[in-house]
Amino acid sequence: MSSNRKEMIKLLADFSTIGMTMAFSIFIGVGFGYFLDHKVFDDRTSPWLTLIFLGLGIAAAFKNLFGMAKRKDL
Repeated sequence: MSSNRKEMIKLLADFSTIGMTMAFSIFIGVGFGYFLDHKVFDDRTSPWLTLIFLGLGIAAAFKNLFGMAKRKDL
């Protein structure tokens, strides 16, 4: 393989990792908030914990994004 092709595959892997990390962080936050709202507190707090954990998931996603950018110098 040429070095240009190897570099393109490495960049593609890096960007797909960034996308998956952002999506998984948000989905885990929403899932945990939904679980707490509907299973633990029997819909008494619905939709507040889901929204709070959505915000925390988004914050975690951006924290991971900035950490990767700092580490990789993107």
